[in-house]
Amino acid sequence: MKHILTLCILLISTSLLSKDKDKSAYMIYSKNGELTNFHDLLKASKNHDVILFGELHNNPISHWLQYELTNDLFLNTKGKIQLGAEMIESDNQLLLNEYLKGIITEKNFTSQARLWPNYETDYSPLINFAKANKLKFIATNVPRRYASIVNKKGFSTLDSLSTQAKEYIAPLPIPYDPNLSSYKKMQNMMGGKHNFPNLPKAQALKDATMAWNIGKNIISGNAFIHVNGSYHSDNFQGICWYLNKYYPKLKALTITTVEQDNINKLDDKNLGVADFIIVVPNTMTKTY
Repeated sequence: MKHILTLCILLISTSLLSKDKDKSAYMIYSKNGELTNFHDLLKASKNHDVILFGELHNNPISHWLQYELTNDLFLNTKGKIQLGAEMIESDNQLLLNEYLKGIITEKNFTSQARLWPNYETDYSPLINFAKANKLKFIATNVPRRYASIVNKKGFSTLDSLSTQAKEYIAPLPIPYDPNLSSYKKMQNMMGGKHNFPNLPKAQALKDATMAWNIGKNIISGNAFIHVNGSYHSDNFQGICWYLNKYYPKLKALTITTVEQDNINKLDDKNLGVADFIIVVPNTMTKTY
């Protein structure tokens, strides 16, 4: 009996010691800083029309959890989901549709669609999930050439676009609030309004177009999972702000990804940034 008791104590001690030595790849917190988990995130996602999944573009945990959420939500809703992403521009929707339907090859698609350099590792799994399961995948972002001209000359330059070109952007005029903290912060990061006065407007054009394309293409009863850089939906601004403008009846859930030195407690600066905050270590490896 004494030997058995000693063995039990040793096993418990070893277990606790091993637990202390474990390194977690991520933690999930609610917007008020309470520790939560992927199950709760999945449960909340089922009760919203739109899930804005804000990523750090080069973070593997972001991309892995995007895929896991997509797969699990697909199973939990019996396939009633659709996808969309910042990383594909609206004028490439035809190319994307042709690939999803098997009309063109992946090589044709990737060579013509102006995809991001990390497409193969980080975004093709989502697109190929949609292809395998016959899901809609919406190219939501504004063509970069139009964001570029707004960055150079402001919103007024969009008025000169052709009727066909305007189909790829949100309806004009673009609502814009320069006092939103995300746009003010962007302006300050670039040295103030005198250096890049129109940069936040170019960002707003992207946000507005993504929001417009999400709402325009949503199927009633489906959960729309949208992948975007966290800056486009943090603090319930960006895409979220425009969704409230264009489609106020849609219920949107926001997820963000942040890096911290210590992931066992949410830093004060990250409180309230999103409904769910995925915290990863600063030392996490990058996808590029």
